[in-house]
Amino acid sequence: MTTFSIEGKVALVTGASYGIGFAIASAFAKGGAIITFNDLSQALVDKGIAAYKAIGITAYGYVCDVTDEPSVVAMIEQIRADVGSIDILVNNAGIIKRTPMHEMEAADFRKVIDIDLTAPFIMAKAVLPDMMAKRSGKIINICSMMSELGRETVSAYAAAKGGLKMLTRNIASEYGAYNIQCNGIGPGYIATPQTAPLRTEGHPFNSFIIAKTPAARWGKPEDLAGPALFLASPASDFVNGHVLYVDGGILAYIGKQPQ
Repeated sequence: MTTFSIEGKVALVTGASYGIGFAIASAFAKGGAIITFNDLSQALVDKGIAAYKAIGITAYGYVCDVTDEPSVVAMIEQIRADVGSIDILVNNAGIIKRTPMHEMEAADFRKVIDIDLTAPFIMAKAVLPDMMAKRSGKIINICSMMSELGRETVSAYAAAKGGLKMLTRNIASEYGAYNIQCNGIGPGYIATPQTAPLRTEGHPFNSFIIAKTPAARWGKPEDLAGPALFLASPASDFVNGHVLYVDGGILAYIGKQPQ
């Protein structure tokens, strides 16, 4: 259906060398979009380009620190020169530091906020002028269940992702009149290389997540592809300021009664 078509659109997915960003960008490519992405080093960019090439996708990679505004502006200008102005931005790059709040250094707290909240502001700010000029654009922020919930050891991450939810709503409020939609995706617990140590058989956290999820499994990066394609396409032109939680039902579920 053309309603879901992103044929010829230029998409920038930050931190998309692997994992969730890679899955989303790959889905966009299959939908006909031109894929651009960034990472922190040339080695990571080259690794990402090779991974895309291995599945038949030509991707354009750039070395850029998304917390560095001059570097972001330079990347956006280079992408514009290489393939055109950006139609779809996915703010995917992020980090988490699991430390009890009373033991966490303020510098570490600020680093998480800088990457997970300030960087999406910088990225959106950089692409908005072109989107405003075209009166068309899609911004997708990768939020989290921690946009809604608290949990031990993730004070900085929860603060950043809660803030990102509100940044999403504010971008929608401020730029909706330009036919720009800004929405979020809130992944549940996803099977990625970062979560591999937690997913081993018998690990208490693995058992906890399966028990808390009505789907009774971890999510896969590919589970985010369809929701991302929806939010990137004309199908979502009247969806704005929304966070779509792709969590297997965790947020709807109080959990199993102990036996």
